[in-house]
Amino acid sequence: MINIFKTEQSVIRTIDAFEDGAWVQMVDPSVQELNKVSEAYDIEVSDLATALDEEESSRISLEDGYTLILVDIPSPEVRHEKKMYTTIPLGILIKQNAIITICKEDTPVLQYFIRNKVREFSTKKKMRFIYQLLLRSAALYQAYLRGIDKKRIEIEERIDGDTQDVDIIELHELESTLVYFATSLRSNSIVLERLRRYKRLEQYPEDMELLEDVMVEYQQAIEMTAIYRDIIDGTRELLSSVVDNRLNNVMKYLTSITIVMAIPTIISGIYGMNVSGIGMPLASSPYGFGIICVLILLICVAALWILKRKKML
Repeated sequence: MINIFKTEQSVIRTIDAFEDGAWVQMVDPSVQELNKVSEAYDIEVSDLATALDEEESSRISLEDGYTLILVDIPSPEVRHEKKMYTTIPLGILIKQNAIITICKEDTPVLQYFIRNKVREFSTKKKMRFIYQLLLRSAALYQAYLRGIDKKRIEIEERIDGDTQDVDIIELHELESTLVYFATSLRSNSIVLERLRRYKRLEQYPEDMELLEDVMVEYQQAIEMTAIYRDIIDGTRELLSSVVDNRLNNVMKYLTSITIVMAIPTIISGIYGMNVSGIGMPLASSPYGFGIICVLILLICVAALWILKRKKML
């Protein structure tokens, strides 16, 4: 899908043809759409299709007549029937007369601009547009990171109750998401450092100030990711310790029950041996069976009391 936008007096509108100062948005484009844009702006089709490869890493590539910028942006996805997050490549191609974005998905990062929610946004100010886009991406990273920490807190609050396998799986998925975020944020930071030295297009002092803000926001996102990873590591260790402790308590309980149940088994086994009853206590008494049962009960109660004192129950 191809959408073409242009701002006039800070208001974005959709246009039907390629014009100077336009923003060409490509969302999961077909081969025909890639070829159409390639011919219109004299760009290699392979460079346009680079952002459609989910394994591509963030980088800047200076080509003849245009610049290719690849950055990773956050994107929600469903894993194990749970809403999680991942990162996907966003391609930005800078031409003298246009700016082109290519992404596999219709990302919220770009929708923020399409809905005209960015102040002082202009498709003609290409470098400022890129910095505003990266600033929005950093804000989205931070929002998703706070959502990840909120899910971790929910799992932590359930540890005192009935912890289920799904909680352990969800905690693992959150940790995996933070790994994706950390890798993408570091790569994006390298791209920002190169943009600081970018000379193909004129950068105004306001643009450089905006770039500094973007770098600060990305650094904050990197620090948040590192902090949340450490906290999730602690939560995972706590969850593992709680599960092990519960297993130990169950084993202690079962061991205590086994000890108590062994008492009547031993006594009844002795009295059940096929020997003469002359030497067996209470063997000739008409109340022998009842006395032995009461004796077994008292011994079991005494054993339970001792185990309780030893905190085995």
